[in-house]
Amino acid sequence: MDGTVLVADDDRTIRTVLTQALTRAGCKVHATSSLTTLMRWVGEGKGDVVISDVMMPDGNGLEMLPKISEDRPGLPVIVISAQNTIMTAIQAAEAEAYDYLPKPFDLPDLMKRTAKALENRNRAPRREETVVGADEPDELPLVGKTPAMQALYRLVARVMNTDLSVLITGESGTGKSLIAKALHDFSDRRTLPFVTVTAGDLQDLDGPARVLARVKGGTLLIDEIADVPDEIQARIVRMMDVPGDHVPRFLASSQMDPQSLIEGGKVRQDLFYRLDGAAIAVPSLRERVEDISLLTDHFLGRAEREGASKRWLSEGAADLFRVYSWPGNVRQLENAVRRLSLTSRSEEITRAEVEAVLGNQPETGPVLRGGDSDKLGESVARHLRRYFDLHGAMLPPPGLHGRIIREVEAPLIEIALEATGGNQAKCADLLGINRNTLRKKITDLDIRVTRRRKLM
Repeated sequence: MDGTVLVADDDRTIRTVLTQALTRAGCKVHATSSLTTLMRWVGEGKGDVVISDVMMPDGNGLEMLPKISEDRPGLPVIVISAQNTIMTAIQAAEAEAYDYLPKPFDLPDLMKRTAKALENRNRAPRREETVVGADEPDELPLVGKTPAMQALYRLVARVMNTDLSVLITGESGTGKSLIAKALHDFSDRRTLPFVTVTAGDLQDLDGPARVLARVKGGTLLIDEIADVPDEIQARIVRMMDVPGDHVPRFLASSQMDPQSLIEGGKVRQDLFYRLDGAAIAVPSLRERVEDISLLTDHFLGRAEREGASKRWLSEGAADLFRVYSWPGNVRQLENAVRRLSLTSRSEEITRAEVEAVLGNQPETGPVLRGGDSDKLGESVARHLRRYFDLHGAMLPPPGLHGRIIREVEAPLIEIALEATGGNQAKCADLLGINRNTLRKKITDLDIRVTRRRKLM
């Protein structure tokens, strides 16, 4: 390895171990127990990679990431933390850390990740909030800054240059085809063809051979795999098993989630397990409400570049956009914005004009706020999948069950105590557990008990 690594950790042993290991690997190392010193080094332009703990005597390492990104765009920061909770991992991802490792970490693994960060340090940082092919050709093809979208971008980047088949799922209008195109356009296969096929393209006996001839080792997307008849699915299985030097990468899209595809018998098991090398779920607009204003501005700007007059949403119109359910997702939002950009009577689009357009939109659903309609299990499953995704090809640290139970149990007890005004007898009865059990859990989970106003 060649480069300078800045290490920030309040544990002297860890600083010593990392300094010795990195020095032996050929790096220069500056180590400190102070975030203030670390930020001074960053501001002075020192370091090619940062390795930082989260909980430091003079601050929180995660809170420093936006400042580091502002001062030194593209400087990789690897976060290490003894606070190995799901929320810590998610916060590290949302703060756009280059990588995250829970303590105790595996030293060889950290060294490999540091080497990779050093290799990539001269590359321009990714800009993940705009649209590929519109203005900037090097960016991913979906607008979004929310955690759901950032997790999606990281997963796409992780599987980009692998040969794994990918199953892309999501509601209609979320952008599944754009994700598939990104997996091709930014991969090592980008100079080869990208071919989208439906069941009709494979209907004839010689259909698979014609498709393989067209794709020429590039990327093959099977659109809406659940609609493909069983006989044609069998042909796809044989296509995927064809040996040779020009085997394409297989992608498939579906509006159904993977579990429903297999349990509902929509996809043959032999095909499903061939396609499910990696699974990418594209979130609905209901799961990323905070992105709606960004998307709206983007579509208004695109309309203006295409010849429409400059437009913007009034405060009331923007509020209505945020609370609308958007059953057609991004595609429906784009169509609504395009129509408003052409039909609005003034530069400022009014709430009444938005109401008129959305009133004519199909399948208008009830007003929802980002994911509030989800069942608790679905919400937990989404967070858990993101937690696993953050560890890439590795498994999370042992003891996962206990950590998850603690993460869920602590807020449950805190909220129940608040709802019962701090009365432990009523709280135990509400939870359906013994009062002594509740007291033990309060102690074990370090829950602060205060007398609060009842919520009920």
